[in-house]
Amino acid sequence: MRVRPLHPVLVAGLIACALVGVRAQQKTPVPIPSPGVPQIMTLMDKYVRVSYNNEGYVTMGYRLANTLVGQEWIFLEAGMTVREGRPPYKLERTAMSISVPDGGTVPLAKQSEYTVTDLRGIENQAKVINDSINYFPPSVRDGCRLGFFAEMTSGLVAYDVVELSPIRGCVGRLYFKIPGGLKYGQHFLNVKFANSTVRVPFKIYTKEEDKFVDKNWKDIKKQVEETFKKKGGN
Repeated sequence: MRVRPLHPVLVAGLIACALVGVRAQQKTPVPIPSPGVPQIMTLMDKYVRVSYNNEGYVTMGYRLANTLVGQEWIFLEAGMTVREGRPPYKLERTAMSISVPDGGTVPLAKQSEYTVTDLRGIENQAKVINDSINYFPPSVRDGCRLGFFAEMTSGLVAYDVVELSPIRGCVGRLYFKIPGGLKYGQHFLNVKFANSTVRVPFKIYTKEEDKFVDKNWKDIKKQVEETFKKKGGN
């Protein structure tokens, strides 16, 4: 596993997410919503986010999910670890969920649900996506599988518990079945650690918003960084 240290601006209690108020041909300020928990967040790429606190650390990619509006099943590429100085933590399947725009919460799917659903279409689409989520703290030296799901033909076993430790970054896919289908708007991936929760924001963009972010990505990222500096400095 390639390990890259992060150098985010430290601001507790705030989160940076490109929730863009879209107005054609006009640059507008990027709102910075609060996740409701003390944590840090950084934008690594248009569809790659990292959120963490003093206990847990989560990196996530969602480029494919952004194309699945209306579909019940989505998955997120995710990586997790615990922070240096923290003891190993047994992460259970029930500790993960996503918050959806209408205020509801969707739990991580079960392996039994996954195996009886034909998801080859979206899994094949994912093969052409090369977004890296390999962003972990310097303490991470090894990799491991975030094995909550396993394809029937893979020869692998799915687990309901994965042990995280400060020296390992565990990476895998998280599948969710969303009643009524995925909708546009602000979502959060929620991960409960022993004493806290980390929430990774991801917005499902409309086509207009997607074009706006593409055109203004550098300005959006710069604005977020400047906002963090104003709030707390390096």
